[in-house]
Amino acid sequence: MDADARPASPSPRDLPSVDQVLKTPAGQRAIEDHGRAPATAAIRAALDGVRARLLAHRLAALPSPDHVALAATEALEHGARSRLRPVFNLTGTVLHTNLGRALLAEEAVAAATSAMRAAVALEYDLSTGTRGERDDHVRGLLIELTGAEDATIVNNNAAAVLLVLNSLGLDREAVVSRGELIEIGGAFRMPDIMARAGVKLVEVGTTNRTHPKDYAGALTEATGLVLKVHTSNYRIEGFTSEVPARELAAIAHARGVPLVNDLGSGTLVDLARLGLAHEPTVREAVAEGADIVTFSGDKLLGGPQTGFIVGNKDLIAAINANPMKRALRVDKIRLAALEATLRLYRDPERLAARLPTLRLLARTRADIAARAHELVEPLAAALGEAFDIEIVDCASQIGSGALPLETLPSAAFAIRPAAEASGGRLNALAAALRALPVPIVGRINEGALILDLRCLEDEAGFLDSLAHIRVPA
Repeated sequence: MDADARPASPSPRDLPSVDQVLKTPAGQRAIEDHGRAPATAAIRAALDGVRARLLAHRLAALPSPDHVALAATEALEHGARSRLRPVFNLTGTVLHTNLGRALLAEEAVAAATSAMRAAVALEYDLSTGTRGERDDHVRGLLIELTGAEDATIVNNNAAAVLLVLNSLGLDREAVVSRGELIEIGGAFRMPDIMARAGVKLVEVGTTNRTHPKDYAGALTEATGLVLKVHTSNYRIEGFTSEVPARELAAIAHARGVPLVNDLGSGTLVDLARLGLAHEPTVREAVAEGADIVTFSGDKLLGGPQTGFIVGNKDLIAAINANPMKRALRVDKIRLAALEATLRLYRDPERLAARLPTLRLLARTRADIAARAHELVEPLAAALGEAFDIEIVDCASQIGSGALPLETLPSAAFAIRPAAEASGGRLNALAAALRALPVPIVGRINEGALILDLRCLEDEAGFLDSLAHIRVPA
């Protein structure tokens, strides 16, 4: 053999055929688990990848048919994994909009699961054998818990506000304080929602101060409603003034105009019981004279995404008669979870223990810190010597626009690179935690990756997922 001779480079012509790969044990398992057509397509894609690397001279040897089948199977399994994956929310925000807001109580999960598995009497009256109304499953509970005359539900609170405005103020004026023209998540603004609802916005007062005379002077024959909006996602402080709901109701009623009070998040219990600042309850809003009150189900209430509309019986009837109501209605799964959640409120003494949202909000810093001390050694072992870990005090927030200035004393892991390194190393660690079987989501702040443990209850699952981490070099 010539001394300068070199072994021939592998050629794409020498690649195994799709049929050869399918006949391997791994190929047969791929067919059994995912179907022949998806398995065949994945194998073709894997072979195309190998062929491209060969042509680019980035592959020294040909893979065996078994290796190709395994690569295709891995791609199939990754593609079959749901994008709506459970995560560990260690961001420090309890009601995190991007992470799904409220966790449902076990009773709600069981009710939703039962509704998914069987036909249910959604719009069927079992006592008469005739058509029923789906809202009836929760109407009585809402009336009982809020003190309102009647109630109806839609798929979220923005939909509730839209439906109310369109039903009561179409082609008429809606009077609202300039300081309450909020922007909610996703850059949706109250004026835009009002325009889509077909009402004409009439702003009164200034950004920081609105007085009774401002409302009284704006009410005309063209007024369809007065709208009060709870500024749940911000606060104006300092030289401010607003008209209380009870006084505003009197002004509106004197002119024969309904008052609509949008509470945004809304709550059915006094949060002061949990050591939080008092937030107006729905029952209080009804008692203060609002004709219609709207609020959310998936925030402080701790249920599935829902929009509630409670209040005057005649106005609720008009809202339900709006054709838009059908487009905004909720399905049997959410109704089942919602009914189970509302039933928990009948037992206020055990509510905080049974409803995850209130349980997480009520956790003390001492309890959270104790859990941190139990987990710090396993976390340090998983991350190795590349990172330093410190248990620190921190402040959790409620989230989803609820009590924006209120924070909750908590405890967290502050993780920093052990030696001087670029910020990229911390970002790489955050990415590695997000890549775990059950991703761990924290936040980077002041040169540290912060893992707030307020929302961590499944400690064993946390450690199981952490065992799979690939620590960045």
